Amino acid sequence: MNILNLFVIIPVVTMAAILFTKDLRGARLVSAVGMGLQLIAAVVLIFSFFALRKAGDSAEFLFYSDVTWFESLNIHYAIGVDSIAVWMIGLASVVVFAGIFASWQMEYLSREFFISLILLATGVFGFFISLDLFTMFLFYEVAVIPMYLLIGIWGSGPKEYSAMKLTLMLMGGSALLIVGLLGLYFGSAQAGEVTFNLLELSRINFPVTMQRFFFPFLFVGFGILGALFPLHTWSPDGHASAPTAVSMLHAGVLMKLGGYGCFRVAMFLLPEAANEMAWIFLILTTISVVYGAFGAIWQKDLKYINAYSSVSHCGLVLFALLMMNQTAMDGAIIQMISHGLMTALFFALIGMIYSRTHTRNINEMGGLMKVMPFLAVAYMIAGFASLGLPGLSGFVAEMTVFIGSFQHQDLFHRVITIIATLSIVITAVYILRVVGKILLGELQNPEHQKLGDALWFEKLSLVLLILPIVAMGTLPLFLSNTILDALKPIVERLTAMI
Repeated sequence: MNILNLFVIIPVVTMAAILFTKDLRGARLVSAVGMGLQLIAAVVLIFSFFALRKAGDSAEFLFYSDVTWFESLNIHYAIGVDSIAVWMIGLASVVVFAGIFASWQMEYLSREFFISLILLATGVFGFFISLDLFTMFLFYEVAVIPMYLLIGIWGSGPKEYSAMKLTLMLMGGSALLIVGLLGLYFGSAQAGEVTFNLLELSRINFPVTMQRFFFPFLFVGFGILGALFPLHTWSPDGHASAPTAVSMLHAGVLMKLGGYGCFRVAMFLLPEAANEMAWIFLILTTISVVYGAFGAIWQKDLKYINAYSSVSHCGLVLFALLMMNQTAMDGAIIQMISHGLMTALFFALIGMIYSRTHTRNINEMGGLMKVMPFLAVAYMIAGFASLGLPGLSGFVAEMTVFIGSFQHQDLFHRVITIIATLSIVITAVYILRVVGKILLGELQNPEHQKLGDALWFEKLSLVLLILPIVAMGTLPLFLSNTILDALKPIVERLTAMI
């Protein structure tokens, strides 16, 4: 069996097994075992992938499999991974497994919650392994649709509004995507037979006029999920209203589908249009980077602070991809992984703090370091990673992005790079403000004196996220070099059109 099939089979079997449980204890145990096996499969996949690379296998995608699914339309179940997809699967596996333990005490409709959460994860894994664009789009929808239920049923605050807003905007993005994908599908007829296969489409030189028409559909369609300005407004509300584990998957993994789709599909398959229109989207992503950081400064709700921070950091991903040079795009992928880990850590911590203090308002907290030191230290690590402290993943990602972006010699690229670097200072301001406000000083509320520190399952969830953040910050070259191998054909295709 192709190991990649396990990333669809294990979640499906886990969801089926949850149906036979009777209570929260059974549902969370089955979920933990299933997603634990998924994490083990991801580790095996990573080691197997790089063992094959070391042995000299130079295929663009490894573990390739192609099974005809709908013969009359030439739709296939085609799967395969390169080093970028492998690391994204690893990221998703860690965040999902940590999310299960962050939801360990979810008592309301626990079986339905874990099934919906794992269904979302199934769509994410299927998206990253797919090489047929129809199959990729199908898994994309599987990942997006459960968000409505997860926020609308288990969320808080204006959850119905947030769930509907998120769903409508992402479905709007899906409508744009299907137009773009059908354009590629029918445009491929010039090579003989229509196809959705990514590898076959990459060998076709589509007419420039066609590229100009369909590139915005694909880039904006995926970009909406990546919080592209001004279509980002679903994200802060969705983050703030979602339950803890859903916020972790939403910001940590789901938003990465947007950035991944932008460069894997839109930019790779339509390179001439990408080069022509990059300046437009560079302006929009620069606004995302700076606006998201400024937006976080003015928030008082911990979730909204992290939500606007995610708009800024995800904007930086798209910003770096549009620079279209190897260093910047390498930084974009590292930023996707780094942000996925640190924002999942942030949301896990916010959920744990809220469950104790029953507030997310930073003005109602203070001195929490004294009563919950483990959670406080973990929050500091997440914050320092976000502001780019050397030794943690955020520093490696942001430095690679900005060095690559500044490699451009023309005035336009250098000016917007300088503007984007303002986010570093702004991020430091709101992170240090929040850390000082809620963790340091004297206890603001005497009732908080009775609060307890992290429990065993909470510590497990946090440590799972902290370890790779530190590993990326201290040993970045292995990750960076492996990503460059997969980026090389994409960068060569893009730069050949300049």
